[in-house]
Amino acid sequence: MPADQPQAEMSFLDHLEAFRWHIVRSFAAIVVLSVVAFASKEFVFGTLILGPSRADFWFYQMACQFGKTIANSTAFCIEELPFIIQSRKMTGQFTMHITSSIVVGIIVAFPYFFWEMWRFISPALYKNEKQYTRGATFFVTLLFMSGVLFGYYIVTPISVNFLANYQVDPSVLNEFDITSYVSTVTMLVLACGLMFQLPMVIYFLTKAGILNPGLLRKYRKHSIVVILVIGAFVTPPDPISQLLISLPLMLLYEMSIYISTIVYRKNQKKEVALQKKSDNS
Repeated sequence: MPADQPQAEMSFLDHLEAFRWHIVRSFAAIVVLSVVAFASKEFVFGTLILGPSRADFWFYQMACQFGKTIANSTAFCIEELPFIIQSRKMTGQFTMHITSSIVVGIIVAFPYFFWEMWRFISPALYKNEKQYTRGATFFVTLLFMSGVLFGYYIVTPISVNFLANYQVDPSVLNEFDITSYVSTVTMLVLACGLMFQLPMVIYFLTKAGILNPGLLRKYRKHSIVVILVIGAFVTPPDPISQLLISLPLMLLYEMSIYISTIVYRKNQKKEVALQKKSDNS
């Protein structure tokens, strides 16, 4: 516990007990929201999860409109996706209903989960550190939800469309198991949500003195290679999908350099001020 905080010193067991209740409340929120999602089967599964598998999904409609507006062409229009979703296991649909409900519960409860974790960590910070980290919950939530929306509305439909139309031979039909489909959609959405946390990770690492803007600029070319590899890992092996997920990550990296520069300059000014104060004393 920092010395400039008037709160009473807590023992290790007290900290452990407090942390336990933060965890309990967080998981309770996830469970409650997962139950709500499970009860809303028609919307969660019928509309959200299966949305990218239908030709009337938002991205496909926007792509069609874009082609008509720019080139007066219907090349980007999709009338149907050439695949069907099957359940080859007796418990397949029920299992995927539970899995998708839990994923939705985690996504929706993420802001509360982070807030609970932050409530546990923040009392250990100094007053000036609290000032610098003000709004952390808001920005982490904003970035996570932006990544989730990007993954759901952009990356997922592109991936589903590519995989649905890919054939090694016309005689082989695409009949996807529901387990495979749900796993692909949830992986893409959650991966994008987590990858969009890059600016906040850079902020805290710079604040801790582990990173600095010079180091980030030095390894900019290396970061591009890493981002392209990540894009190839979480998307199908087609250049358009990889480019669509790599470009936002590159922009986030550049944003992270800017954030790191601001934080680094503030740290330098603080160190100079402390040094002057020490010299005067």
